[in-house]
Amino acid sequence: MSFGAPNNPYGQPQDPQQGQPGYGYPQQPGYQQAPQGVPPQQGQPGYGYPQQPGYPQQGGYGYPQQGYGATPPYANWGQRFGGTIVDGLVFLVPYILVLFASKAAVLGIIGALAIIGIAIWQLIMEGRTGQTIGKKALGIRLVKEATGQPIGVGMAFVRRIAHILDSLACYLGWLWPAWDAKRQTFADKVCGTIVIRSN
Repeated sequence: MSFGAPNNPYGQPQDPQQGQPGYGYPQQPGYQQAPQGVPPQQGQPGYGYPQQPGYPQQGGYGYPQQGYGATPPYANWGQRFGGTIVDGLVFLVPYILVLFASKAAVLGIIGALAIIGIAIWQLIMEGRTGQTIGKKALGIRLVKEATGQPIGVGMAFVRRIAHILDSLACYLGWLWPAWDAKRQTFADKVCGTIVIRSN
């Protein structure tokens, strides 16, 4: 049997235009198939969704999302300290209730519950929006350095625990934003967070 024999189906060249599908998925009705060996025309999207001009695109699994422009200026040490003072004042009223209501057990319990409630509420707000009452009053916001987005409640809790590092070395970590290039405390460096101006 030779390759040119009429009864040999393996030796005869076949015309790809005879309706036999090529490799891949079958041809959809109403769409023209590009001739074999010709790349698709420019402007035709390949696999996945087409890219939207003017908007950052979501990266694939395991890749960080692009930021939304330049990072706003970092909050200076004075703004951060001012926000901490305002947050402290929010805790002061329930603390005074607990302190002076030691004889009245009911007021002491209410004050203690108020302190716990405010702490949880501040933690949730900082995780979801990047702002506590003090940060909002001073026009600053806590964000994840890699994405520029709020860090989430769980990471906000971890960051609060990491503030222990700021206090260990004679409170040097709390002063670190005064001269650090990114204005970060030790806890910010560990958690990958920054505090930026939000206005």
